[in-house]
Amino acid sequence: MAMASPVFHSTISTKQTLKSLSTPSYFYPLLRTATKNSTNLIISRSQSIRVSATTAVISEVDSVAPSKKPVKALPFRVGHGFDLHRLEPGYPLIIGGIDIPHERGCEAHSDGDVLLHCVVDAILGALGLPDIGQIFPDNDPKWKGAASSVFIKEAVRLMDEAGYEIGNLDATLILQRPKLSPHKETIRANLSELLGADPSVVNLKAKTHEKVDSLGENRSIAAHTVILLMKK
Repeated sequence: MAMASPVFHSTISTKQTLKSLSTPSYFYPLLRTATKNSTNLIISRSQSIRVSATTAVISEVDSVAPSKKPVKALPFRVGHGFDLHRLEPGYPLIIGGIDIPHERGCEAHSDGDVLLHCVVDAILGALGLPDIGQIFPDNDPKWKGAASSVFIKEAVRLMDEAGYEIGNLDATLILQRPKLSPHKETIRANLSELLGADPSVVNLKAKTHEKVDSLGENRSIAAHTVILLMKK
């Protein structure tokens, strides 16, 4: 069969039998090469080629940079917060905006509310924003002794601005003393109010550190928070 034949598969019918005839696949790459462009195709068919002069108007087209694909807002966002402060005599112990009676308090630039700082970091983390230390730097005199409720309100404002609301929050306080059982519900209620969230979606736990390291020796207090934000 001729190499340039366009027939790759055909069927021959006779009275006795039906037979199939196929062009070997070996010819296909050669055919593709022979007809790689329109000029080769014309030459392979023994056609003549000539060049004609013509005129055309070329319009300048401004280059348009491809626009960035809009970022799709996630239906849910999860954030984690952690904070730790030293406990020293002469400072108030404020947890969740509540003054807790104790012989030691948190040494900090602001009021040292370890729970609220932790919650703020969880919200900022869920939103993909810088941490509390960058937004409210501890070398700024403006925040010296500031109530941490100010930080919470700003975090909630940023959350609302981004179009999210709290799905649920789970916080764990770690301290050896004082016992928080008598204060847990008051702390949780105040935290819920500061966040503008229903108390049913705000959970608070307290753990000791089994007298291990600074936490267990009543020299520090720490908190972890996990928060789920939902698109409004």
